[in-house]
Amino acid sequence: MSPETDNKHWDIFCAVVDNYGDIGVNWRLAKQLAHEYELKIKLWVDDLHSFSHILPQLDPSLISQQFCGVDILRWSSPLDITFDPGSVIIEAFACELPLEVTESLIALKKDSKATPPLWLNLEYLSAEAWVDGCHALPSLQKSGLKKFFFFPGFTDKTGGLICEKSLFTEREQWQSTPKNKLALFGQLGLQGIDKDDQCISVFSYETEALAALCELWQDARKRVHLLIPKGRSLHSLSHLLPIEYELIKPGQRYEYKQLTIHILPMTDQQGFDKLLWSCDVNIVRGEDSFLRAQWAARPFIWHIYPQEDDYHLVKLEAFMQVYCDNLAPEIAEYWSALNLAFNQGAQNRVKTQWQHLDSVNRPLLQHAREWPVNALNDADLASRLVQFVKNS
Repeated sequence: MSPETDNKHWDIFCAVVDNYGDIGVNWRLAKQLAHEYELKIKLWVDDLHSFSHILPQLDPSLISQQFCGVDILRWSSPLDITFDPGSVIIEAFACELPLEVTESLIALKKDSKATPPLWLNLEYLSAEAWVDGCHALPSLQKSGLKKFFFFPGFTDKTGGLICEKSLFTEREQWQSTPKNKLALFGQLGLQGIDKDDQCISVFSYETEALAALCELWQDARKRVHLLIPKGRSLHSLSHLLPIEYELIKPGQRYEYKQLTIHILPMTDQQGFDKLLWSCDVNIVRGEDSFLRAQWAARPFIWHIYPQEDDYHLVKLEAFMQVYCDNLAPEIAEYWSALNLAFNQGAQNRVKTQWQHLDSVNRPLLQHAREWPVNALNDADLASRLVQFVKNS
């Protein structure tokens, strides 16, 4: 029986690690599976408070609630709700399933008349070459159960990328009407932005590179507006701000010659997408924002999560090679050097590379517009997940 007609549900377990990245990916995937494939999805989340920042209607005190056709359940220890196995269990980003869940799977395996759910470990997105060979491989557990590793990726040998079927059309419609972005900025409480000014959104980790760019932008040829929420990015600019961090509120702005820093309110995922669509450059972090910046068809900088022994730079290099495959060598070099300098916090180099990149903005923008269609590789993550389940 196909997943589209199977009345058994799918369970997705998400442990929130990086505030919004993990839950951002899982929430988008859950919504898409429920909406486009009419699947009954149960999304188990261990930190509903963080989740509520990107889903403001969510009540963190409730054990169970439903939004966008998805059942959102509080993942506590022990579970508040009796676990009822469905047809698929997705263990997101190698989180450890609750004991009650693994015990129920083992019990089903011992029952000759029962069929345990298909167990998938949804991994982090990576452009590294080894992902192709590891995607969809089974792993035999000590209990005798088998789980499969499902790797999102940029080739047709991987699990693909999260992308709703209507996303590109919605983005094109939004970007084709310039007044949309000004209307959005007004809704966000941002003032003093002219349609010809340069707008840069920031959702990064702390880095001295951001402060260095702000120093450069103060003497830019035209007005630069930095759109930034309270959080880790803003901590990097505390020395620039005239008031204490605790007193900063959304809607405030601070002017430094050609640079204006605007404090953004938190927004839901649809609002965040529209923000990325409306800016000239997006500086993003993690996985969810990183991918949405690509779908925005705008130039971007990826601030990748730092790892021991600088392994994150290996991941960054792997993606840069994929992204720059069809770029002119000079532009590819500038863009890659800018991303590397930003991730290394190299203040002088990041300013130099920004100036280089500014001179080739038009061809880089054209590449950013073409990239999403090429990156999607005919099938998105949800489609490949559903097909994998059918084939299994």
